[in-house]
Amino acid sequence: METNLVDNCLFCKIIKGEIPADIVYDDDKVLVFRDIDPQAPVHLLIIPRQHIARINDIGPAEASLIGHIHLVAVELAKKFSISETGFRLVNNCNDDGGQAVDHLHFHLLGGRKMNWPPG
Repeated sequence: METNLVDNCLFCKIIKGEIPADIVYDDDKVLVFRDIDPQAPVHLLIIPRQHIARINDIGPAEASLIGHIHLVAVELAKKFSISETGFRLVNNCNDDGGQAVDHLHFHLLGGRKMNWPPG
């Protein structure tokens, strides 16, 4: 189900198969692939198939999608053996929040000690 995709969006192009990615999980709601610039031994990007620019743009209609993203994150944390030692699920919003691609995405990071504050 590829809905509301944007032609000039990097992640929409990955969803459409126009740009290759190391995909580790795929279902009708989300696509998950390895980050090309990993910041931890496990660094996955979880993106909705629906183009949503940022977390500020979600509303009640997306509540089940956001819940699904979190369930997928937990499933992948188990699959990549980071659920017991610990992991971080991060969403960056807008420029000051560090958002680099205007398509809602979550970073699943683990496999090393995560420091606080993150920087």
